[in-house]
Formats: sequence, C-alpha cells, structure tokens
Amino acid sequence: MTSTNAKNITSAELSATSLRMLELRDAVLNEWQARMRATISKAAGLSQPILVNTMPVVYANLAEAITPDYARNSNGVLETTVAAEHGNERARLTNYDLSTVISEYQVLRLAIFDVLAENGLHLTETDMRIINMTLDATIKESATAFSLVQSAFRERFVATLAHDLRSPLNAVQMFAERIGRTSDPKVIGELSDKIKQNVGRMDRMIRELLDIVVFEQGERLKLHLTNFNIMQVVRQVCDESFDIYGSRFEVVGEDVTGWWGRDALQRALENLIGNALKYGSKDTPITIKIDHYHGRILISVHNEGNPIPPDQLESVFQVFERAKIANDENEQGWGLGLPFVRSVAESHGGSIVTDSSPDAGTTFIIDIPIDARPFLDAPTLQQIQ
Repeated sequence: MTSTNAKNITSAELSATSLRMLELRDAVLNEWQARMRATISKAAGLSQPILVNTMPVVYANLAEAITPDYARNSNGVLETTVAAEHGNERARLTNYDLSTVISEYQVLRLAIFDVLAENGLHLTETDMRIINMTLDATIKESATAFSLVQSAFRERFVATLAHDLRSPLNAVQMFAERIGRTSDPKVIGELSDKIKQNVGRMDRMIRELLDIVVFEQGERLKLHLTNFNIMQVVRQVCDESFDIYGSRFEVVGEDVTGWWGRDALQRALENLIGNALKYGSKDTPITIKIDHYHGRILISVHNEGNPIPPDQLESVFQVFERAKIANDENEQGWGLGLPFVRSVAESHGGSIVTDSSPDAGTTFIIDIPIDARPFLDAPTLQQIQ
C-alpha cells in the first residue's frame, strides 16, 4: 500500500525523492517502532498491528506529497481522513493519552529524517517544509479526533425507521394488489420477484439498524470469526453485482487469508460497492483492491465522480447523515450504510478511511488486522465514555 487512494499514481508520476522515500518505508517504520517501544511505555506492550496502525499510509502520503503538484489542496495537505481515523483508533484500542498521540508523530518525524539521512537521501528545504507541514496537520487532526472520542462524542441517532420503510412497504402492497388482479403466470412471477426484492430491501434496513443500535449502545457487533480467503468474498459480491450492473468491477490484489467475520465483511463490502454505484460517475469502473502489510489488510473500493466535500468527510459516517452531494442528487437512502461499515471495521479492531478529491475520485478503505481474534474485546467508542 503506497497511499490511501486505491487508484494509485504510477511510479513515473512520482519524483525520484518520493520513490526513494517509499523504498525506505519499512526501514523508517521499523526504526519508529523500535523507538516507540523504547521511549513510550504505553506503546511497549502493543502488538505490532495495533502499534503500526495507519502509520504506513501516513508515511506514504508524506512521500507522495513532496512530488511537485501532487498535493490535493491549497495548503499542500492531502485530503484524507487517515489522521482522524488514527486518533479514533488510538482512543479505542490503546490506553494512550493525548500527549502520547502527539509524541508518536514526533518520534516518526525524527525517525524519518534520521533514516533518510543514514541512507544518503538528502531532502531539500522545500521537501522538509512539506513534510513538516503535512505532519503538523496530521497531528492536529489525530489529536482532535482523539479528544472527541475521549470526551464521549456520540453520533446523532434519529428515529427515521418508519419513514424509510414506507417506500418499499408501499411497493410490496402495490405489487400484491396487482397480483390479485391478474391470472397471467408471467406477470405474477415478475410481480413476485419485485415483492421479494423490496422485502429483501426492508430486511437489510432492519438488520443494519439493529446492528447500529447495538453498536451505538456501546456493544460490539456479534462477529463469528472464521478463517477464510477475503478474495473469495470479494469475488462473490462482484459476481452478484455483475448480474445487475454488468462488468463495471475491477478486482486488484492477491489472496489474503485471515480471521474475520465473513457475513459482516460481506455486508460491509456490499454497502461500499452500493455506495460507489449510487454516487460514482455512471459507466466508469469501480475498483476493489486488496492490500496487506505488517499484519493488517486494507479492503478498498474506489469510484470516479464528484468528490465528498472535505468538511463532510466525517459526517457521512454519522447515523442518518449523508454528504450534501447525495441529497443534491436525490439519491435514496437513510444513511446507515457507511455507519454500518465503520461499526464492522471497529468491531474487527480497525477503522474505515476515506480519500476523496476531484482528480482522484473517492475511495473508502477498511483497515483491519489480518487476525481479528485478539481484538474482539477491544472497547468501542461508546464503551470508553
């Protein structure tokens, strides 16, 4: 994984310094881990996947940011939620305090400069300014997210179940009445299929709502962890979507076998693909990518199209909240899909990251340990209030 974007830029588009930084990523992260365990007591006992967390992605973003014209906003900072998710995870999965969150970035800064210098990579003043500026912005975002969790930030929960169930319920009633007025077996079969589709839609809504209610109350999703190849699930979901939407899906990556909740991840992936189909540009590819590093797996879904505004990147994960672009386009939905994906990621001991910009499109990434068994008892956001 070299960035938070599933549609990675090619090596030819990166500067020589960026490429060399990426080559030294493991060396930097290994040095950072060693310094963390030696100098910060709260980090000493953490397992590698939890300690590493999103740092490989943070580092890759730093490396790519120093390539001229790569930065994605006027301040030169990448528009991604990875820093906020890092702070969120630190609050839920560790006993860090705010000073520890800040300190680990300071340790990373020194490790980067020391390892690069030791390997003969000399940064220009501009490179160092960009790295420092991006790291400072990352620290601020992580600290803010960490503080919000620690101060018992709770997502708004609004009772809109009856309103949103009315549409498929009315459809079922209408199709049932039409069945009563015809004796044509073909028409009856078609209407019966439509009834099944709408009943299935209501069932998915209710199941997601019940799961979200459980999660909002501070309980973890009840995951049945099994050992399986994630690519099998990806292929299954894509095959089912192919029957409806055609050959718009591109699967990238390799087989990764781990311990996860298969049904939960399948439903989460279905939600992400449905989100990409609903809000992405029509007739453009949807890329599903599998990456793994340092005991963690990243499942990303990328689509082209209008980006999520930066100030709405977090709100799309709040229950019954959707980005303004979704409302402007009159897309149906009650805003449970992405909150459910977040609850699945967090219940596996991980997080969901968003990367959205006009040039790169929108990518949602589930970032979780390859073996989720040790993290089933990790506290959720609500449990630490």
